[in-house]
Amino acid sequence: FWRLGIFSQVSIMNIYLSMAAFALAASITPGPVNIVALSAGAQFGFGATQRHVFGATLGFTLLLVLLGLGMHQLLILWPGLTRLIQWAGVAFLLFMAYRLAFDDGRLGNGAAQAPSCWYGALMQWLNPKAWLASVASLGAFVGDGDIRLLWQFAGLYFVICYASVACWAYVGAMLRGLLRQARNVQRFNRAMAALLAASACYLLAEGF
Repeated sequence: FWRLGIFSQVSIMNIYLSMAAFALAASITPGPVNIVALSAGAQFGFGATQRHVFGATLGFTLLLVLLGLGMHQLLILWPGLTRLIQWAGVAFLLFMAYRLAFDDGRLGNGAAQAPSCWYGALMQWLNPKAWLASVASLGAFVGDGDIRLLWQFAGLYFVICYASVACWAYVGAMLRGLLRQARNVQRFNRAMAALLAASACYLLAEGF
């Protein structure tokens, strides 16, 4: 019996490690949310960007939980809703790219504000990468509908997602010292805008 107990504990640990690895790979890789965190960290500093980091993390975790509780069945019944969300996501990416491209480049002078908590959450709900990561992770780890495992996965994902997005904000804050001139900030923001626009174009080319 003790061997069976040890085997069971090892299996559970392997599941958690696999969950953590998936969450890290999905959260730390470049994407619209991380690009905005990087840009906001460079323009407003690490502290001011925490609202965006927390909102994005909370928004994704809520999306993950709701999909796990059965919202994906609604999307199956109404496929048009999925397409609407996808098009809204592309439009939102292009809108953010536009804002970054025409930013005046002044650092934290009150002319603009760092992204809010709600802004970060909305980004996740309109982020095709977040939907794909949620569906893929639920299929891989909570496919049997275990609610307790779903909440454990959501808690683990919350911690890793927050740390990952915060890392991008921290890197941006480190670049803040190199972007003292408004012209340099404008160039940096336009590069970020190009990345966001490229993400939107990629989604369009792939047909979602």
